[in-house]
This record gives sequence, C-alpha cells and structure tokens, in this order.
Amino acid sequence: MQIFIDSADIDDIKDAAAMGLVDGVTTNPSLIAKSGRTLEEVINDIVEIVDGPISAEVISTDCDGMLEEGRKLAKIHENIVVKVPLIAEGLKAVQIFTKEGIRTNVTLCFSPTQAMLAAKAGATYISPFLGRVDDISGEGMELLEQIITIYRNYDMTTQVLAASIRHPLHVVQAALLGSDVATLPHKVIHQLLKHPLTDRGLEQFLADAKKSG
Repeated sequence: MQIFIDSADIDDIKDAAAMGLVDGVTTNPSLIAKSGRTLEEVINDIVEIVDGPISAEVISTDCDGMLEEGRKLAKIHENIVVKVPLIAEGLKAVQIFTKEGIRTNVTLCFSPTQAMLAAKAGATYISPFLGRVDDISGEGMELLEQIITIYRNYDMTTQVLAASIRHPLHVVQAALLGSDVATLPHKVIHQLLKHPLTDRGLEQFLADAKKSG
C-alpha cells in the first residue's frame, strides 16, 4: 500500500520524506489556508521534496470552472493530480480531464455508488473519507471494503485512496482490505512507528551498552 501525506506543511512533508515514507501528497483548500501561503507556492515547494502524485484541489463547483482551474494546476508540474469533488459537475470534468491525459482524484466520497460512478467517469483515484463516516456513526471500513470489492468485480482501474484517516488502526484495516493508497496526517505517520516494547527494548540495549563500555 502506498502512503501519501495529507498536508500542506512543508516541514512535516520534509520530515516524512526523510524517512522514505512518502509516495505522494494530498492537499485541500483547508490545508492550504492553514499554511498561510498560496496553493502555487506550496505546490512548488512540495515538488522539490516528493517525486510522486500531488493532489491539488479545484474550488469551482461548475464543470467549466473546474476545467479552467484544473488545466492551470496541471501545468504547474507533471506530478499534479487534479482533485475534484464528487458531484455531477465534477464527474463531467473528470471525464474531460481523463480524455486530455490529466489525472484526477475524486474526493468527498461517502458511498459505494458514488465510487462506482467516479470510476466509470475515469477517475485516477477515489478518496472515501473513512473518519468522517465514522463520525456520523457509520462504518468507514465497511465503505472501503465495498468500494474495493466493486472495483475488483469489474476490473475498474481507479485506485482506492483511503482518506480521513484518524489513527493507526485505520491504516492497518485499510492495508488488510487492499487499499491502493492511504493518505495520512503527519501525526498518524509518527504514530505508526510507536510501540512501547520498542522504546523499552532500546532503553535496555543502551543501558547494557554503557555497562559493557
């Protein structure tokens, strides 16, 4: 399973990339706003750090507006993947982007039927929001499993990108289900490393080394 970092914080991206853990990056308008910088500034920095897919989101809600924004984003760098909301106008744009050779990440997916339609429109990635489904007493992992099963049943080529991941268990479950990608906040990436037995074992090794030194 590929790991993307869900962030627009350049320091966090550098940190994760330095560990060799980052296959790509996802951003959204909220993350860009939090960074206090423009989208183009952030993207130009990211491409210097990560050589992989970088999702940048359009903010228009009509097809023509999405096409105009998406084409501009795609020109910034060859690694750009245009992030499009899962609405009717978005699927119209996805179909055109696909014909033009522009990769897309269809976001804000909350049902298997939405995912099926996005795949039929030609989406490169589908982003089901697992944590947000859990937030309303749904089963985010059940949604992920349904999407993966449908895609496999019909050999759909759209990659499943597990999003809105809140903790390491989400990552384990997504990997066991066979998700193509999981996009993780910087905090969760570091949580994946943590285990009390590792800390205890290292402490014991270092103590023993001092004794023998």
